[in-house]
Amino acid sequence: MTAALTPAERTLLTERLTAAETALHEILLGRQVKTFVDQSGERVEYQLMSKDALRAYILELRVRLGLSSVTGPLRPWML
Repeated sequence: MTAALTPAERTLLTERLTAAETALHEILLGRQVKTFVDQSGERVEYQLMSKDALRAYILELRVRLGLSSVTGPLRPWML
């Protein structure tokens, strides 16, 4: 269980969550991909953050804000 958030902490985490969700949306639309072409014509593309890392960060923020819960991995079972 996490400690209760102060109003200032809740506001900060909410702002970070909004920014992270917006960044993920931009990445999924291809808007955050940076492309460079050097003098030899070699093209290099990169993203500022990977989708998986950003999704993990969003989940972490949502859990801290009490918007999501985390459960362990599912384990198979038989009757």
